[in-house]
Amino acid sequence: MPIRCRPLNAATATAWDGFVDATPAGTFFHRAAWAPVLARAFGHTPHYTLAERDGAVVGVLPLMHVNSLLFGNSLMSSPFCVYGGPLAADAEAAAALEAHVAGLMWRVGARTTEFRFLHPLPEGWLSDAEWPTRSDLYATFRKPITADDDANMKAIPRKQRAVVRKGIERGLVSTASDQVDGLHAIYAESVRNLGTPVFSRRYFRSLAEAFRGEMDVVTVLDAGRPVSAVLNFYDRGEVLPYYGGGTAAARTSHAHDFMYWEVMRRAAARGSRLFDFGRSKAGTGAFAFKKNWGFDPAPLRYRYRLAPGAAIPDHNPLNPKYRLFIAAWKRLPLPVANLIGPHIVRGVG
Repeated sequence: MPIRCRPLNAATATAWDGFVDATPAGTFFHRAAWAPVLARAFGHTPHYTLAERDGAVVGVLPLMHVNSLLFGNSLMSSPFCVYGGPLAADAEAAAALEAHVAGLMWRVGARTTEFRFLHPLPEGWLSDAEWPTRSDLYATFRKPITADDDANMKAIPRKQRAVVRKGIERGLVSTASDQVDGLHAIYAESVRNLGTPVFSRRYFRSLAEAFRGEMDVVTVLDAGRPVSAVLNFYDRGEVLPYYGGGTAAARTSHAHDFMYWEVMRRAAARGSRLFDFGRSKAGTGAFAFKKNWGFDPAPLRYRYRLAPGAAIPDHNPLNPKYRLFIAAWKRLPLPVANLIGPHIVRGVG
């Protein structure tokens, strides 16, 4: 039977997620709920596409159109998500989705399409000539955990384990809830100090609404005062701490280290058996931090379709052309950074 590609809608969202859940390469970031979240929070146009054969879903492609004066015109699968790319039951479904993307690029004038794979498609499903790979930009950090807190603690390398214990001995405590406003205040200060524009509070609220029951916010308190917090996603036995940060006091109190231990401990108690520390760029503090926890980096093989004359995008903080911007951003008053940051970050993806 021929393959038919059509847009995701409310009536097909359940079938979409059913296919994602049944496909080993499916990830939390393939979920249908990301489409309205990203559209509402950033104003991007969703092009989430199903491939069907004889009425049955045989492929899905979460795709957003990101058109920015600062960062260009592109299609991404998916922006603000570390994984994505098409999921397909077979090579024919993959080819149908690939052909759909080629036509869509022409219609919307996109210069690039980016597929953010965790698990790449089988060999030969995308042409190497038409879809060059970049695997030197980001690595992901994933590691099994168990139901035994002592075993999980002992799996942390000795020096890092000692830092976690310092946070415990200090008397730090954690709470977990689905409230994101406190997290956003801490996160905004943290990313400003790194020279990075902050997301809007509306985005965090949209995530909490869309994934209620599949997310929480773990907050660390030092003498009753919030000093660090992180938003976590839970999906099919995995925990993904995703947006986190800390105040200036978090460093001296070891709150960052204690926070991730509490995420691990709490996730293990609710049945998670894999801890996904997310992606980081080699040469950054986050990359070194995750290695110190005993996680081995695995390169993420992102693939690109490029219009004639286009280059693979390089919108990351280690790009030298952003050095002056980052230095200036760190000096902005926090209210100013919070006001203009969301308008800038929406185009980064």
